[in-house]
Amino acid sequence: MISTPDRAATAKSSLDLLNRSVADELQAVHQYMYFHFQLGDQGLGPLSSLFKRTAIMEMGHVEALAERILFLKGEVEMTAAGPVAKITDPAAMLARAAEMEQASVRDYNHAAKECAALADAGTQQLFERLVADEESHFDQFEKQLDHIKCFGLSYLALQSFSTLNALPGKE
Repeated sequence: MISTPDRAATAKSSLDLLNRSVADELQAVHQYMYFHFQLGDQGLGPLSSLFKRTAIMEMGHVEALAERILFLKGEVEMTAAGPVAKITDPAAMLARAAEMEQASVRDYNHAAKECAALADAGTQQLFERLVADEESHFDQFEKQLDHIKCFGLSYLALQSFSTLNALPGKE
């Protein structure tokens, strides 16, 4: 007979992983909204919108994680993992966002493996779904960063023209 982990120990381990992920996702929401506000103020509408859309997706991750925590009869800890980095340079923002997404992919892959070892398939599947989302975010940020590296200020200037064309009264 194969021994299975104790149910209470499994739940505690999964809850710890889930709450750490809530903290990371909350930090991402705060960071990406800060980038959204800064880029909008700089007139870089499309890049600003990318960060806003990504922050909203990260809020969805918080919700999914919280639902799983509550299903496991745990308490959702709503504390961000760290403070917002006050970055105003678009390329530095994208680089920071890409780093955050890479860390999430690494952490969620590790969490999925831990949950598999604990025979917690539901939490494992949640982490696997989050990995795919975070890889997509990383790809978007990396592509934008590559455009800035390739085209320089011209790429950012095109972003500001796009914003000007969206102003009311422009036809």
